Amino acid sequence: MPLVTPVTRGRLTRAHSPTLGYMATSDRPWVMRTYAGHSSAAESNALFRRNLAKGQTGLSVAFDLPTQTGYDADHPLAKGEVGKVGVPVAHLGDVRALFDQIPLAQMNTSMTINATAMWLLALYQVAAQEQGALPDELTGTTQNDIVKEYLSRGTYAFPPDASLRLTTDVIAYTVAQMPKWNPINICSYHLQEAGATPVQELAFALSTAIAVLDRVRDGGQVPADRFGDVVQRISFFVNAGVRFIEETCKMRAFVQLWDQLTLERYGVTDPKARRLRYGVQVNSLGLTEAQPENNVQRIVLEMLGVTLSKNARARAVQLPAWNEALGLPRPWDQQWSLRMQQVLAYESDLLEYDDIFDGSHVIEAKVASLVEGAREEIDRVQAMGGAVAAVESGYLKQALVASHAERRQRIESGEQVVVGVNKFENTEPSPLTADLDTAIQTVDPAAESAALSSLQSWRASRDASAVEVALGNLRAAAKTTDNLMPVTLECARAGVTTGEWAGVLREMYGEYRAPTGVSGSVGVSGGGAEIAAVRAKVAATSEELGGRLRLLVGKPGLDGHSNGAEQVAVRARDVGFEVIYQGIRLTPEQIVAAAVAEDVHCVGLSILSGSHMELVPQVVAGLREAGLEDVPVVVGGIVPDTDAKSLRAAGVAAIYTPKDYDLTGMMADVVQVIRHANKL
Repeated sequence: MPLVTPVTRGRLTRAHSPTLGYMATSDRPWVMRTYAGHSSAAESNALFRRNLAKGQTGLSVAFDLPTQTGYDADHPLAKGEVGKVGVPVAHLGDVRALFDQIPLAQMNTSMTINATAMWLLALYQVAAQEQGALPDELTGTTQNDIVKEYLSRGTYAFPPDASLRLTTDVIAYTVAQMPKWNPINICSYHLQEAGATPVQELAFALSTAIAVLDRVRDGGQVPADRFGDVVQRISFFVNAGVRFIEETCKMRAFVQLWDQLTLERYGVTDPKARRLRYGVQVNSLGLTEAQPENNVQRIVLEMLGVTLSKNARARAVQLPAWNEALGLPRPWDQQWSLRMQQVLAYESDLLEYDDIFDGSHVIEAKVASLVEGAREEIDRVQAMGGAVAAVESGYLKQALVASHAERRQRIESGEQVVVGVNKFENTEPSPLTADLDTAIQTVDPAAESAALSSLQSWRASRDASAVEVALGNLRAAAKTTDNLMPVTLECARAGVTTGEWAGVLREMYGEYRAPTGVSGSVGVSGGGAEIAAVRAKVAATSEELGGRLRLLVGKPGLDGHSNGAEQVAVRARDVGFEVIYQGIRLTPEQIVAAAVAEDVHCVGLSILSGSHMELVPQVVAGLREAGLEDVPVVVGGIVPDTDAKSLRAAGVAAIYTPKDYDLTGMMADVVQVIRHANKL
């Protein structure tokens, strides 16, 4: 007979004492999601239903860039972007198709949408009501953190003040009408992707929370006695890197800081309302194109950082797939990531214990250090006037660009090891990538034309006068301080499109271009032998061509992931180039015009949205039409080999993918490209 009776899942036998750390019943697993959406509403719906049948317990919807930035498929900026990084949603009909046969009253849906969050929430509510669901039955989250869009992801549509107005309107509306809905997911995830240290991730996210909560508190839409309801509906979306002990400590620090902030600044006395509620997608920044099979163990370790500590455990987890550095994951790849979660939750004993880190001197010391550093940074941001002022001044963006530059330097020098990239590079051929053309999913090239056809049919079939009335009411309400959610719901029911709704608000609030962060004092100082050698090549070539080498770094289309472009711009400046970088969201025509006006020697295009095959050839052709045949074009991004061959045939001089981590070497190569183009 055994001395200790084994644990049975879900309940303890009498032989166990709760003081040993076992719990009387196992914790419920977190909500398990995969981030999904592509091509069309119908295709995405089929994927959702397959994933739910495999045991996924919530939906995480990826929207394409036109939807996220408030454009219809027929807008010039949407060219090449429709259905690429998510599902296109132009109107209520698309949302009906997206959630067909999925009972929304029973579903927990997270929507990665920010600038147009109010619009998508309105469409979701109306579609749910058509199914028979009441607004107060709906559970889920709209991401709706606009501050981080100016810093890292770039899918903003309106200036900061107007954007905060939309965010606070959604919060006030949901607290009153949709009490189970999380109206905002404050995102530290994208801050880490942009280079944030754990201290910066904590501080900048909490500074955003302060900006939002202060705005709601001072706006008068929510009675003071209901402010605790606001706080308990605020959720966070965080990142977890491979340093999973540090990530565990970061989350415990997050819990502590949030509890203190909501008690001391906002006077929320209910401990349950002050509980940190967060979901997580583990780190995509660390996924590698080289030896991509190593990404599997990275993802598992990163998942542990947000699940091991019971007192700081994520409420929802979505994992990237092993091949996301190569392109769009297939359904089977997403299933693999879901199974990782299920094995941890259902096969391991993780959920049978209380917090296993309580009382650890190592953990407590690291948490205290992170809390202290985050408080100092929060105080610095508050002294500037808060998160919005720190965005507009460029401080937050410059801090992230600098941190990211330091990280890249550590990788390039070998100080920070990335297995398979800068160490242990010898490898056996991988059967996973033996056929790269089938190792990822490609978007149906007909998706954009289908979306255009659908949009035209929708416009033709709706009541045009009802649309005009609804848009007029939106325009009128935008001039007041009234909550915009009711008129937005009216627009959704009338058949207004995403581009029309956002177009009215652009008309009322104007456009905005966020600071790029590359003009501050960031990058290397001094440099080292490698940088000195490239500087010498740049200087010599500049002298031969009769003027300093000028590199235009351009981001065509709607891709707002500017981290790579910023790092290229910083390193190019460090080695002696004059750099022209105007930020995100440019048309090919604007890039060509800038190349002509600035008399550049090379154009570097950065695209991570998969639209390279449409946008890059337009830039190449535009340069030729402008008489700049001697200005080479180089491209950086996630470019499959087949596409790379086609781009070279179209006149692209060089292509760099995530495996090309040595920026200094890349700059040396660009100098050679310029010399070859000028027959030097």
